[in-house]
Amino acid sequence: MPWDVVFLSLQMSWHPQYRSSKFRHVYGKAASKDKCYDCVPITRNVHDNHFCAVNPSFIAVVTECAGGGAFLVIPIKQTGKLDPHYPKVCGHKGNVLDIKWNPFNDFVIASCSEDATVKIWDIPNQLLKRNITTPKKELLGHARRVGLIEWHPTADNILFSSGYDYKIMIWNLDVKDAVLSKPVKILDAHKDVVLSMSFNTDGSLLATACRDKKIRVIDPRAGTVLQEGSYKSHKVNKVLFLGNMKKLFSTGTSGWNNRQIALWDQNDLSVPLLEEDLDGCSGLLFPIYDSDTHMLYVVGKGDGNIRYYEISPEKPYLNYLMEYRSHSPQKGIGMMPKRGLDVAACEIFRFYKLIPTKSLIEPISMIVPRRSESYQEDIYPLTAAAQPALTAQEWLNGINKGPLLVSLRPGSEAVSSLPQFLEPEPLTKAADLRQQQGGGGRISLEDKQKPREIEDGRKWPKVEEKLPKNEQMCLSNGFDVFECPPPKTENELLQMYYRQQEEIRRLRELVIQRDVQIKQLELELRNLCMDKGNY
Repeated sequence: MPWDVVFLSLQMSWHPQYRSSKFRHVYGKAASKDKCYDCVPITRNVHDNHFCAVNPSFIAVVTECAGGGAFLVIPIKQTGKLDPHYPKVCGHKGNVLDIKWNPFNDFVIASCSEDATVKIWDIPNQLLKRNITTPKKELLGHARRVGLIEWHPTADNILFSSGYDYKIMIWNLDVKDAVLSKPVKILDAHKDVVLSMSFNTDGSLLATACRDKKIRVIDPRAGTVLQEGSYKSHKVNKVLFLGNMKKLFSTGTSGWNNRQIALWDQNDLSVPLLEEDLDGCSGLLFPIYDSDTHMLYVVGKGDGNIRYYEISPEKPYLNYLMEYRSHSPQKGIGMMPKRGLDVAACEIFRFYKLIPTKSLIEPISMIVPRRSESYQEDIYPLTAAAQPALTAQEWLNGINKGPLLVSLRPGSEAVSSLPQFLEPEPLTKAADLRQQQGGGGRISLEDKQKPREIEDGRKWPKVEEKLPKNEQMCLSNGFDVFECPPPKTENELLQMYYRQQEEIRRLRELVIQRDVQIKQLELELRNLCMDKGNY
């Protein structure tokens, strides 16, 4: 056989042993003690939920409370020791089982409880001074305790709730009534308690894991079960849609009670594409998927580990990257939305770990090691914005649309949710600029995948109308309580003083540089005028 033929055959049969990935060296970094939330009375409830919800403005955590259920809402910047008399949100008559922030409004949170109710709360844009006991809305439909709630990912004011009456209820919150007793839709396809709910990217499909060991894919508006499956060697606990990859990921236990993960084809739940035993621990596994980086995190309840993988559309589908290890076991976990990350530090994900043995909430940042200090566009693709793509009625009428996308690049269009802590004049200018540009700063997922002329007739909400006339800034003794809480000790006061001195020094240098540039331009202009006169 000629050498060139042998070389060609070897070249065709050779496959690289190592897979190239920009996330291969991602590592977890725990925050220092002064950046943690200390002395937080974390709940002792044994329900299998996260017990924590985070957005760029607040962190909410279910807490211990005598005579009912309660949770704390702490400004995200207010780290350190928590006042033991810090006000609570305590309107439930039973233990709070789940809390979720509205993805399109950082000041609205939903909670569900053992008292069979779901409540919607307005969180004030200043520090709490007393307990909140009156909800904005109360949803009364379930006959037994409500264990899960989920906001729709693209439609505004659509909430799903699941109770121990085996029913999933869909609520439209775009109504003026303070008490709602009739949901717009009831899904009664389950014969046992629903353990987990997950939406696909545009919210047109709902995946559920049930105590009857079955995974279901449901059309929530029609109420029909599109796919149903179970596998004898996999007892499912949690299920998750993997973005637009047409796949589901589930965690559970094997026949030998080992903790197990499985990957499924969304259109065929008869046999898993992949099944793998992890360890023999007894705690639940929480799966968390980042559709921007295609990274999957598996968080163990009762241990201190966070495993992370990279998902690929071809075999082997699941590529193990690394594991973050800690000696402190977590009871629950919170996740910061992408718009709240520190892009300057190449942070691609952030967890908030609940450690009840220490009464501590510890932030853990997942970081891509990069030497460059510039914005790393390859690890920060366009991500979901804090604006809904649809109204509640549009979604109920059968319209599907992917999330609006926005860039995380510093200086690009604002990615914070409404209402914002800004002066009214810039807000008006920003609204006028959006109207002139026709909303060009944000595009939907479909528009990104199918380039076409964007003719979106949505009316952008005017932010200034949401803000009180006399409370444009949230100040306490001259400090913005969200950006910089007032110092509590002499050491904190000194640190703040030094930071201000450093900022003054930096601004002085900037002014000097501007003066030098102005003088250079004046000299160039003068030389140019003299040259023209001589000519």
